[in-house]
Amino acid sequence: MYCYHYIEEEKMDVTFTSNVFETEVITLADTREMIVRGGRDKFPLLARAFDGIRQIGVIGWGSQGPAQAQNLRDSLEHTDIRVKIGLRSGSSSMASAREAGFTEENGTLGEMYEVVAESDMVLLLISDAAQIDHYEKVFASMKDGATLGLSHGFLLGHLESIGKYFPKNINVVGVCPKGMGPSVRNLYVQGKEVNGAGINTSFAVEQDIDGKATDQALGWAVAVGAPYVFMTTLGSEYRSDIFGERGILLGAVHGIVEALYRRFVMQEGMAAEQAFTDSVENITGPLSHTISRDGILAVYEQLDVAGKKIFEKIYSHAYRPAFDILLEIYDEVSSGNEIRSVYLAGKSFVRFPLGKIDGTSMWQVGEKVRATRSGAMPKVNPFTAGLYCAVMMAQIDLLIENGHCLSEVANESVIEAVDSLNPYMHFKGVAFMVDNCSTTARLGSRKWAPRFDYNIVQQAFVDYDADRPVNEKLIEALKSHKIHSALAVCATMRPSVDISLSE
Repeated sequence: MYCYHYIEEEKMDVTFTSNVFETEVITLADTREMIVRGGRDKFPLLARAFDGIRQIGVIGWGSQGPAQAQNLRDSLEHTDIRVKIGLRSGSSSMASAREAGFTEENGTLGEMYEVVAESDMVLLLISDAAQIDHYEKVFASMKDGATLGLSHGFLLGHLESIGKYFPKNINVVGVCPKGMGPSVRNLYVQGKEVNGAGINTSFAVEQDIDGKATDQALGWAVAVGAPYVFMTTLGSEYRSDIFGERGILLGAVHGIVEALYRRFVMQEGMAAEQAFTDSVENITGPLSHTISRDGILAVYEQLDVAGKKIFEKIYSHAYRPAFDILLEIYDEVSSGNEIRSVYLAGKSFVRFPLGKIDGTSMWQVGEKVRATRSGAMPKVNPFTAGLYCAVMMAQIDLLIENGHCLSEVANESVIEAVDSLNPYMHFKGVAFMVDNCSTTARLGSRKWAPRFDYNIVQQAFVDYDADRPVNEKLIEALKSHKIHSALAVCATMRPSVDISLSE
């Protein structure tokens, strides 16, 4: 029923049983997976999915907390299930929670551990580092038979690294939206007009003591607005998620655009505004738009003959340097090293808060470019296209190699990038994209972006400029890759609206 490690020729079976929601089997390339479709028409089923739950405690008010709490409250409006926020006494987030309508007076805001103790389902959405600091007291405070909900497998990764596990008297489930918290809220609000608008979500059942965990997780996913929900494991989720945000979702794309901009200005002599357009605006505009609707291969196929040659050449030379870094990242995540790194970095924030990443001339130029947009998409730069697609495909291949189900691969490498994250960089730059994410993501992006920049400049660009031959086998592998048919199926389940961003 889960995404096991597998060798390429084996087919994966990802199935589950729900007593509440209709399940559907989809074929992604050579694998079959089971999903549940979301949408507001499913909201009348939520009371059954949350059978026995009278209060859902949402602990934390960071990236995911505000979005999920508000979405849950709105979705459960016509039930007797209360959504209550739990925060540390004196937390600076209290004011923001009150502004969103969660107050002590109406019984929907309280002290963190009091909310944990009185809730039938506890969604632990505090930062990953804070989870490590507080999990023992959270576990001790929970009711027997309650459900612990996580939107990231980070805590499981930490527990595995120290030889511990969750208490045996609780359900443990994961619901992990494939996008940052603000995207989860923005698309949910848009879904009031377009049924099913939202962020794709994975779910996992780590521990089920009463047979209700699967439906509780599915109910949670539907309630936060997922257009479709697919199954994974909590262990697979944290490996793909922490890895992905350091890769093409955040860290890699930041490194890519920095390397491209400097090359275009310093080596090719482009004007600064054009260099920004051919790097950042290309990725967040036509490339993201094409990949979202028509897939990765469509980027290549829409180029002219000369453009295809440029694409093939830089793709061929960029794939290996990108794969090298991605392999290192995946190993660091799987070994627990990256989790320890995040936790230790969090301890230094008092002395060294996270610094700005959009103060350079490149991002100042970006402000000018955004202010003068005409509304039309810029012409695709085939060099940018080949580089971006090479890093994306390297990430896809590494996740498949490590046994992740294709839904997870597609969402963590492609869909989350083009539909959730890149729109934020398009709207207000790299910091707006990165710093609307979790602390774990922000740290990882800052740590690994320079590595992608370095490898691309030192290896990919050098080989390209030396006119080294194209790796024809690599190009053929791109053309015939199974991810294309998988993305085509995913595209049929894509909401009809794009995320709408405003000040």
